[in-house]
Amino acid sequence: MAPVTHQTTRGQASQSTTPFRQIRAHFDDETITVYQAYNAAIAEAAVSAQKLDASPNFKLTRMTWIKPSWAWMLYRAGYSYKDRGQERILAIKMTHAGFVDLLRQSVLTHGSDLDKGDGRVRVQWDPERDVRLEKLPYRSIQIGIPAGICGGWVAEGISGIEDVTARARELKRVLAERPDVGDDELMVLGLVPAEKEFLVPEDVGDILGIGSFLKID
Repeated sequence: MAPVTHQTTRGQASQSTTPFRQIRAHFDDETITVYQAYNAAIAEAAVSAQKLDASPNFKLTRMTWIKPSWAWMLYRAGYSYKDRGQERILAIKMTHAGFVDLLRQSVLTHGSDLDKGDGRVRVQWDPERDVRLEKLPYRSIQIGIPAGICGGWVAEGISGIEDVTARARELKRVLAERPDVGDDELMVLGLVPAEKEFLVPEDVGDILGIGSFLKID
């Protein structure tokens, strides 16, 4: 893919070789982190019990959207200040296998004739953001887990839940007080996680419309 020219947060043109569609996430050898924002009642119960549906306010009958991009989560929830329904941001850990399994059951929402009740996982590619919420010239993945799959995912697909709201709010405060602070320093401060490309098997890459994939011998 040819480099894409875009404006940085300081107004200087830079070259990006990031593919238009690519999964970027914070992960280790076993787990990958995804994010979602909830109201306080759902979040507090989920963290305490380490079970996403611990609160009766969590509805398994609704589609649940998760995203592996910290910056896109900040944009979606306005650093947790957007509304009361998104006042707490949760970092949810999944196994690599569980994450890939969701993607293998997915269908792209863009350009597809979808039946809302077909029970398939949804994938959207939305414009990526940086931690200052500025739009970037490539896409970020969102994954919608439908009601028919959500119960099993909540019961078996999650290996850990952490409330990271304080991190989001501290990041917003630092950016407001120090607008020229660099991303490397924000990472050192623990306010921005290290995210890199998460490779998936070729058959999953075909479903998602991405060109790079995990080679399996």
